[in-house]
Amino acid sequence: MRKSLRLFLLLLLAMMPAALFAQEDFSADIVTHHQGEQDKTPAKIYVTKNKLRIESAGRNGQTAAILIDFTTQTADMLMPEQHMYMEFPAGKGPAAQRFGTFFRPADIDNACGEWQKMATNPGGECHRVGTDTVNGRTAVKYEAKSTSGDLSTVWLDPKIAFPVKWEGKNSGGELQNIQAGSLSAGLFEVPAGYRKMDMPGGMPNMQPH
Repeated sequence: MRKSLRLFLLLLLAMMPAALFAQEDFSADIVTHHQGEQDKTPAKIYVTKNKLRIESAGRNGQTAAILIDFTTQTADMLMPEQHMYMEFPAGKGPAAQRFGTFFRPADIDNACGEWQKMATNPGGECHRVGTDTVNGRTAVKYEAKSTSGDLSTVWLDPKIAFPVKWEGKNSGGELQNIQAGSLSAGLFEVPAGYRKMDMPGGMPNMQPH
């Protein structure tokens, strides 16, 4: 999976400790870049209430999808070609603590207040830049600096309650072609007939049930 998309997934998984309830269902393209190089094949994201789905095509042409349930704090990785899936807990560990609250604040108009309370970022700086426009949509822009001096910027869309653009030291991305509207519940479920793969010790066991 591409590095910049992995970064975006890391941010999404990090949101798990906070509740995710989108204001409205939507789908969009995830266009990411790493060290100035834009990914040629956008991923696709679908969001409904407390669930989301991300689809991505690998360099070998195989597709994969990740289903995230913010209520149960679990994620399922689907492998359509093999008709298999892996399930694992998400939102655990330092990454979740470091990114979760800032990228998924309860109050979009006061994200800094929550971010600066995080125990993993004492002394970090954050400020609300103001209202901005991203691909024709109104967003609230924030800038932050970690104690190590790394700068990051995120744009939060209040209508869909979701980041629509993000920039870090070496990578970033944005959501394009946002389409609001009801989505099928089946998009967020493991398809019938898929076999589950065991993950003993946190590592996938390639022997399906």
